[in-house]
Amino acid sequence: MTVLREFQRLEAVGIWRPSPEDQRRDVIVSLGNATLTITDMRDRPLAHWSLAAVERANPGEFPALYHPDGDPGETLELAEDESTMREAIETVQNAISRARPRPGRLRVFGGIGVVACALALLAFGLPQTMRTQTLAAVSEVHRKAIGQALLGRIERVSGQACSTPEADPILKKLAERTGVRRVAVLRSGIAESLTLPGGIVLMHRSYFEDYEDPAVAAGAVLVEHVRADERDPMADILDIGGIGATFRLLTTGEIRRDTLDRYSETMLSSPRPDVETEALLAEFARAAIPSTPYAYARDVTGESTVSLIEADPMAGRELAPVLNDRDWVQLQNICG
Repeated sequence: MTVLREFQRLEAVGIWRPSPEDQRRDVIVSLGNATLTITDMRDRPLAHWSLAAVERANPGEFPALYHPDGDPGETLELAEDESTMREAIETVQNAISRARPRPGRLRVFGGIGVVACALALLAFGLPQTMRTQTLAAVSEVHRKAIGQALLGRIERVSGQACSTPEADPILKKLAERTGVRRVAVLRSGIAESLTLPGGIVLMHRSYFEDYEDPAVAAGAVLVEHVRADERDPMADILDIGGIGATFRLLTTGEIRRDTLDRYSETMLSSPRPDVETEALLAEFARAAIPSTPYAYARDVTGESTVSLIEADPMAGRELAPVLNDRDWVQLQNICG
């Protein structure tokens, strides 16, 4: 959108509150291509708002109070001196409004046609077709935004992901080594691990605190990588949200907060599915990480994980450690 060029990299300081019951927090507000990104003072994403759906609750008053369309409980305050950000939001919203087609006869008949087609498709197996089409249409950028939003909802239950200035770059190394975008460590709220859309892998702190070999934690990330390859994490969101969530995502690009909350509650309390041994061994081989440490972490006797031990693709090879001792100690204390 041309109107956004003059506002690229625009940031402002604000006060954000996810709900009336929560405390207000100092945040950084960034203007993106189609969203407002709200991060904490350590640059960790907290929320993403669609610019087209941002409403001001108190026009002409200060501090300016904004909320997402349909959710007045989540608020963002911008001080009177943050005039550039306020003007940018208004300018982009005006541009979006001008770009929308005006009501007219064609729009009316078009709307009737859409409704008629939707009803016909509903009668002839729309849900599966729409689900498949939606999964194919969701871009990687959109998946990352959904994953960040999900992480924010999960952190309301689990507490914020563990983070220290020393350990965060090491987590990034672990993510790069295992082929995922981000690894986040949670103190509670999750039994073992979970992959969110956009390549975010959540892991319980025990993977770092209970083992001396970083190959165990790396193995757990590789398992989640295989699970994500076998079943798209977005599919779970659509299945839990139902056809309403699927239709909303396909037509508006949005997912309601209650759908994200239902997904979080369901996935965090459900056992993770097993993966194919052959696919998992291939992942260990790709990442050049031995599978034996992970196998014994899962079963100290090795009986139920014998295939990962006997067919370890890295057995007998001289390998660089997943992380050096100093880095591993930093990760072991990340939640301390």
